[in-house]
Amino acid sequence: MYKEKIEKILPSVQRPARYIGGEHGSVVKDKSKVEVRFAFCFPDTYDVGMSHLGMKILYGLKNAREEFWCERVFQPEADFEAKMREEGILLYGLESLDPIKDFDFIGFTLQYELSFTNVLNMLDLAGVPLRAADRGEDYPIVLGGGPCVCNPEPLADFFDLFILGEGEEVNLELMDLYNSMKKQGSTKQEFLREAAKIEGIYVPAFYEVLYNEDNTIKSCEPIYDDVPRKVKKRVIKDFNSVYYPKDFVVPFTQIVHDRAVVEVLRGCIRGCRFCQAGFIYRPFREKDVATITQSTKDLCSNTGYEEVSLSSLSTSDHTQINNLLEELVDYTKDEHISLSLPSLRVDNFSEEVLEKVKTVRKSGLTFAPEAGTQRLRDVINKNVTEEEIMRSCQIAFEGGYTSVKLYFMLGLPTETLEDIEGMANTAQKIIDLFYSIPKEKREKGGVTVSISCATFVPKPFTPFEFEPQATREEVEERQKHLLDCLKTKKIRASWHDYNISLLEAALARGDRRLSAVIEEAWRRGCKMDSWNEYFKPEIWWQVFEDLGIDPEFYACRRREYTEIMPWDHLDYLVSKRFFVRENKLAHQAVTTPNCKEKCSGCGIKKECGGVYCGRKV
Repeated sequence: MYKEKIEKILPSVQRPARYIGGEHGSVVKDKSKVEVRFAFCFPDTYDVGMSHLGMKILYGLKNAREEFWCERVFQPEADFEAKMREEGILLYGLESLDPIKDFDFIGFTLQYELSFTNVLNMLDLAGVPLRAADRGEDYPIVLGGGPCVCNPEPLADFFDLFILGEGEEVNLELMDLYNSMKKQGSTKQEFLREAAKIEGIYVPAFYEVLYNEDNTIKSCEPIYDDVPRKVKKRVIKDFNSVYYPKDFVVPFTQIVHDRAVVEVLRGCIRGCRFCQAGFIYRPFREKDVATITQSTKDLCSNTGYEEVSLSSLSTSDHTQINNLLEELVDYTKDEHISLSLPSLRVDNFSEEVLEKVKTVRKSGLTFAPEAGTQRLRDVINKNVTEEEIMRSCQIAFEGGYTSVKLYFMLGLPTETLEDIEGMANTAQKIIDLFYSIPKEKREKGGVTVSISCATFVPKPFTPFEFEPQATREEVEERQKHLLDCLKTKKIRASWHDYNISLLEAALARGDRRLSAVIEEAWRRGCKMDSWNEYFKPEIWWQVFEDLGIDPEFYACRRREYTEIMPWDHLDYLVSKRFFVRENKLAHQAVTTPNCKEKCSGCGIKKECGGVYCGRKV
């Protein structure tokens, strides 16, 4: 009956293949043999969510267990959602087409702050009360994971629990515990009390937050003695042998990243002071060449994909990058498979790397200087020089490349208009460099340089978590100055909408009081906020005003080192003392070496003994 209702509306919506399941690699099980059902929800469209590597890993991991069944769920596009509400169709899993309100778990991966209203929208579409306090024994456990969980406080009212850190082990532990306690007839509250004892599990309802008169946090304390005062994230220590799928679900319709993806390393050695991922994914670990090569062969063979991408925060930091590329290029060239190598660093971009990549694929190159002057690059600890940028571009131009994209940030701490001018100067020097190369050593025609500027957003668990975000007026002044500095049409500049950056910063550094803001914004029509055509900043700012909450209190205020942050009761294994020290060094424009050159004492060594961050003790 339910399947027929879904099939009835498919002809009237765009790209119905998003909503029917049945793709190659999808897992359908006998419900009579399944003991725990898990709805893996990506709070964005099918096209975006099906590109997410974390979903592919956990989908395969859970479905490898006979008694568990993990199904995929996405935010439907507006046309399909309208039909669902009109026909009374509840949000369902793609594998079974069953309503997810009848599952045991509803799990959301929280990849970016502007997906938060989609979480509420999907719960509502599923027929599940938004707030955890309103969900009784008949509703599933609602949990969250992913990078935004390093500060989940703005969503605390809506979730039963959060998973901190890496999920491969803790997900199975949690589902095993649930399965055991369900058979014993335990209540949801009893399950949550036991779940909170698992390392990496945070149950927000078990913590009480008090506030000072100035709206800063006074305290955050557990309400039970057996609940940890500080919840520690989970870390996969044996990364080389951790589960990785040999097959992916292959969509019927095109998605954003429609290719095989192989994770080559996790974590980062660099310590860029603005980069949240570089700190929350520590320690640095890599897979060996044989493991990566075998995963590549398995995925390409089983999925039929003719493109494979290597996934990491900094692929060229792999200690065996040349050997790895030699192995992969031999395989992909013979099989006529394109090899994509994102996340290259300009300071270790070599002719050897370029030669191996361009044998199978040649397109524009992307580098991320982040700042326009060496002084500001030292402030953010980018540890990249202009000479290295030029050397990398020369290698690329002589190798046949004719376009370069440069990523910068506006509004970085201590930034001046001179730093903005430096962006234009760097781009112009790259143009001049291209034309300085003899014609016989470069491609015919011209060169283009694109400057993409994102507004700096201060994030938790970084040395810049204390910094204010630049105001709208400051950002607009710098955008205008950049345009004034561009002297040729061969350089194009673009930037993000400041409204998006301001909301992102407020949600990233917010506390539990923002749950009311998120819910009210959703009730007034906000969803799909990361999509320009759906984003409604005027509603968001009106909700903040109506509820008496100032977004700039969270986004544009410098925080004292001694202030209790909304996330201070969560432990991502890098110490606050280290972040304070790095923040002070930033204001002195003093750099810190990367982890392989010298241990900076971030605190992760206490967890991994130095073995995983490149320095044995």
